[in-house]
Amino acid sequence: MDTKLVKQAVKESTCDVLIVGAARSSKGAEGKRLVLSPAAREVDHLLDGLLTTMYENGEFKGNLGEVTQIYTMGKMTARRVLVVGLGNVEQLQCHTLRRASGMAIRFAQSKGASQVALALEMAEGAGKADEALQAVVEGALLGVYSFNKYLTMRTNAHSIEQIQFMSAQAESKTQQEALKRGIIMAEAANFARDMVNESPSVLTPSELAKRASDMARQFGLECEILDRPQMEELGMGGLLAVGQGSAQPSKFIILRYRGAPQSSAPTLALVGKGITFDSGGISIKPGAGMEAMKGDMGGAAAVVGAMQIIGALKPVINVTAFVSSAENMLDGASFRPGDVLRIMNGKTIEIVNTDAEGRLVLADALSYAVREDCSPIIDIATLTGACAVALGGVRAGLFCNDDALRDALMATSESTGEKFWPMPIDDDYQEKIESSIADIKQTGGRLGGAITAAKILEHFVGDASWAHLDIASMEMIDGKTSFMGVGASGFGARALATLVLQRAEK
Repeated sequence: MDTKLVKQAVKESTCDVLIVGAARSSKGAEGKRLVLSPAAREVDHLLDGLLTTMYENGEFKGNLGEVTQIYTMGKMTARRVLVVGLGNVEQLQCHTLRRASGMAIRFAQSKGASQVALALEMAEGAGKADEALQAVVEGALLGVYSFNKYLTMRTNAHSIEQIQFMSAQAESKTQQEALKRGIIMAEAANFARDMVNESPSVLTPSELAKRASDMARQFGLECEILDRPQMEELGMGGLLAVGQGSAQPSKFIILRYRGAPQSSAPTLALVGKGITFDSGGISIKPGAGMEAMKGDMGGAAAVVGAMQIIGALKPVINVTAFVSSAENMLDGASFRPGDVLRIMNGKTIEIVNTDAEGRLVLADALSYAVREDCSPIIDIATLTGACAVALGGVRAGLFCNDDALRDALMATSESTGEKFWPMPIDDDYQEKIESSIADIKQTGGRLGGAITAAKILEHFVGDASWAHLDIASMEMIDGKTSFMGVGASGFGARALATLVLQRAEK
């Protein structure tokens, strides 16, 4: 897709659809009022006050994501204008622009637009111009994404071929860099979405390893893939057990980015859960909804996507990614409830439910990161349905043993729109995972399930600064109102990469 940053008069914008923004404000003696972006004000002038009239008549309220289509009738070069609502201008944030951009471009795509121009710059409340532009670029490219690899009978597909991002400062170096960052962020997130959306018969652990390896080669990362013999030598009892019921071999993927080879600081580690399909094993899941279990490698996809961003932007920092990938299937070789597994760091786990497999593969990956003296270590996983119940699929759970790391992740979460929420990890929960026959028990029961899962992981991080992101229900979107549409979200890739970039700048 052709994307470009342009400085152009609204009247002369050559496109099928011009997208402008309009917010509302409750401040002032006159009560609620319409707040138009500079481009929207120009459109309003060229169309004889039509936008203002529509607002006054209640035809457009400025609600976030509300889209109104207007034909310009020859008064502008653009054939149509889409006015997208930005909500309350006093609460306007960069993520507001990201969402509005994605919603508007999806609408334009559904109406058959080929060339689209976005002019969402706001005179007030939008924050820094460069951050705002990056958000608009991300929103557009995330919004226009679709996974149609297997659609052979689709007759109403529309493809946007060109997107112009209009900016009064288009010629500035910082705006050009913001465009580049936005494209890199969105393309990596969409790469992660492709992996999560892929058929699980195609995206096996071997294929996940291949795609990670191909990406590493393209972006200048080191890649190492460990197979069963190396895992056995390392004592990766969790990963080996989870995958032993599958015909597909498990893989342990290591991606290294050495952006500061002379640095003595510990290497930052990103750890991803890569269960390419989760049947539940012997503790088999109910049939309804099991097709969504191809998304149980959403954490791995996020980590691989984040490493693509890091490889593209090349921050001055060292980062290593560890991905434990397996299929959790069932046959005569499957691991069983009642088994005791020994993890790479030597600790043992009593198996209670083979459907709680994510913590087992993560335990080995975390142990490997500790062996390499990495810190901080951030793991991301579709780990527990309990977290989805607790946070309703709006935020991911954040468990952390380091207040500074927690605060940095929370700030990153708000800026990227990939939202987390701090969860407790008190020692009082430890007794729920005590075992009479092993060091720890694999589950702590139904109550507080997300917390006890995090407590299990805590046993494998040593003294490292550590954060665990439970993204269950965040990796897939089933609501049609999302600015990214239905399907995989790529959740976490942009947030993780942004954290790394910010740490590099410090």
